[in-house]
Amino acid sequence: MIDKILLEKLRSNFTEALHAIETNKFRTFLTALGIIFGVAAVITMLAIGNGAEKEILSQLELVGVNNIVITPIADEKGVNDGTTDEEQTEQNETKRFSKGLDLLDAEKIASLIPSVKAVSPEIIMNTYVINNGKQNTVRLIGVTSSFFDVSNIEIEKGKFFSEYQSNNALPVCIIGRKVEKKLFTGESALGKDIKVKDVWLKVIGVIEEKLISDKAQENLGIRDLNQDIYIPTKTFLVRYRDRKIITDNVLARRNNSNGPKPKIPRGNYHQIDKLTIQVSNSNQLKATSEVVSKMLKRKHNDVLDFEITIPIQLLKQQQKTKQIFNIVLIIIAGISLLIGGIGIMNIMLASVLERTKEIGIMRAIGATEEDVILQFLAESTLISVGGGVIGIIVGILGAYIIEIASGIETVLSINSIIISFVIAVIVGLVFGIFPAKSAANKRPIEALRSE
Repeated sequence: MIDKILLEKLRSNFTEALHAIETNKFRTFLTALGIIFGVAAVITMLAIGNGAEKEILSQLELVGVNNIVITPIADEKGVNDGTTDEEQTEQNETKRFSKGLDLLDAEKIASLIPSVKAVSPEIIMNTYVINNGKQNTVRLIGVTSSFFDVSNIEIEKGKFFSEYQSNNALPVCIIGRKVEKKLFTGESALGKDIKVKDVWLKVIGVIEEKLISDKAQENLGIRDLNQDIYIPTKTFLVRYRDRKIITDNVLARRNNSNGPKPKIPRGNYHQIDKLTIQVSNSNQLKATSEVVSKMLKRKHNDVLDFEITIPIQLLKQQQKTKQIFNIVLIIIAGISLLIGGIGIMNIMLASVLERTKEIGIMRAIGATEEDVILQFLAESTLISVGGGVIGIIVGILGAYIIEIASGIETVLSINSIIISFVIAVIVGLVFGIFPAKSAANKRPIEALRSE
């Protein structure tokens, strides 16, 4: 019986609240704007934050959580750098000579440093591929069998290089998914031959397609793996080029010559173009990178012709920056909700003053303070609920518009929508309490006299 009476009372209060809102539609809409923008801002900002987190996790998968990347530093001065032959000869006599980053460095690192789980050297060459009269530019990558594990690459079709193929420099290759689409439209590339530069290679595998954003390629130096052609390292060195042969010849002549020393080669004299080191535990990244740096400096005759980066640390810094940015945006959205709540309280106080006579009549015919409080709380709640619903729609549309217009990935979540809506309702209730109590405190005679 009591529950029935309470439900009837609530129904009556909400009906009166709806009538009051309909009487002042435009003012109600202006009152709800703060709630609308606050809810929309929370949903949109959390969608951007979730998108950024998803992107960072996908980048982590690409670069590897426990990887260290070593890239060689080429001599960029070039042959014609303005020095005379005599000056060049004098520089050659005094300048330290480095053999560059090579496969021997990779082998030593793998065998001498206990924390190293795997090493993956890469030799990179921009070239072209020909098939059925079609020519396309590609990157040819010489890799070892550990490359695919270290880089988290799976084979979609075919198989990895066998030990026999790798050791005997056989003309075989594994291609990216986009390469297959370009060269073999609508058909499988497995078992077919393609001509890469001047060498015919048999396709034995196609890697699983990976989605790599332009931002990831720019920030982390990640290639679009789907557009590459992979061959065994020995195949690359035997059938294409080996810069180490030139470097070793110069080094031998410098050591054996009693006369003028041969000129040190300029440009890229490194045998390999990238070396990825995978450690057993992420806690060992910094210590391992320091040991590797000291080892390479000693082997390169104290010439710092390489650069060591730890991608996970770069990503963590990016993540920290984005988290701070998201917190700032959420605070701004929260301030908007707060302003919306203040707007509700302000309008409700004005409504109390306008409806003083109505309040007096209600009290005179037997309405209790609780009845008055419930009526005004019902109005503020309905305003916040309506603003919350509209804010959800605006927030979802805003997230999609941002993604389409700017290319920033956004990920909407049910939790963010529910949280923002609940906060909006709570704001309406909290900021409606003071006006409701103010209305309830008016005595019938005082309320009627004020008119």
